[in-house]
Amino acid sequence: MFRLPFLEDTTPPPFYRANLSNDERTKLDQWFIGLRSQSYYLKRFNEFDQAGKLHARWHWAAFFCTFGWLLYRKRYLDCVVYCVAGWSFIKVNIAIALAVLEFMVIGFLPENYQIMARVVVGGLVWLFWASMVARWADAYYYRMARREIADALDFYPAQKDEQKRHLKKEGGTSLVGMSVAFAIFGVFLAIIVGQFVPIIATKQEQAVIFESHRSANAVQKRIQNIYQSTKTCPTTLPVSTDDQRVSMVVVDRLAGIDTDCAVVATVSGASYPVRYLNGETLIIYHTLNETGQSVWRCQTSLNKKRHPKRCV
Repeated sequence: MFRLPFLEDTTPPPFYRANLSNDERTKLDQWFIGLRSQSYYLKRFNEFDQAGKLHARWHWAAFFCTFGWLLYRKRYLDCVVYCVAGWSFIKVNIAIALAVLEFMVIGFLPENYQIMARVVVGGLVWLFWASMVARWADAYYYRMARREIADALDFYPAQKDEQKRHLKKEGGTSLVGMSVAFAIFGVFLAIIVGQFVPIIATKQEQAVIFESHRSANAVQKRIQNIYQSTKTCPTTLPVSTDDQRVSMVVVDRLAGIDTDCAVVATVSGASYPVRYLNGETLIIYHTLNETGQSVWRCQTSLNKKRHPKRCV
């Protein structure tokens, strides 16, 4: 069975002191665990003691926020090692998985699904390793408790007050650690929202704008041919489909624009993080220029930074 590499597979468990009575061991465990979740950990510790070895047990806090749980339980150095070595190892695994699947599967998917496929692959790799950590978190914490209890007994034999002081110092919980965990989470969230989301949004924004311009141009060419042959604007021509992110209509008049035929493309299906594009319009309309020649011009509600090059 897969286990974390620093957990020994020995009988009895590591640092176990067989000469302690059940009451003595329970009291030492209580000093180390502290008041928070004491009954939970006492139950787990007793299971490991009775089994005579470490085994997997699920731990939700370690699954969702390992580094936060480590800080809260005063495992500061272990938290640093986990964040540096553990996260680096997970990122290497994600990179390898993506490199292999890019040539085997992802590269053959439609372009619209490739980004989502990469996110799913990364998420599955993270999920696997997060699950491994969650399964062995209780065994890890038990090992830490037995090590600190062994140190307390060796450093302060027959000195109960000193043993208690040592275990309370090395064990228990830390509100400062929990606050640091929340602060780090907030920083990461701010970085994601402030740096990575705009990068993704810019690419998606360009895709939606390009789609609206391309779709409107395609419809304009169709109605231009009809207009030239019939001299009427085909306002009843169906030009939108259900799967488009841009809805389009053909009209023969527009407020504020001198035209007798126009294609109005409106963004209506943009999702996060470019929902702000919904309601933006792009209009390609027929008019006469200064010399009386028939021309088609483009106008958009998008600002100058975003609008297609041929629209004003």
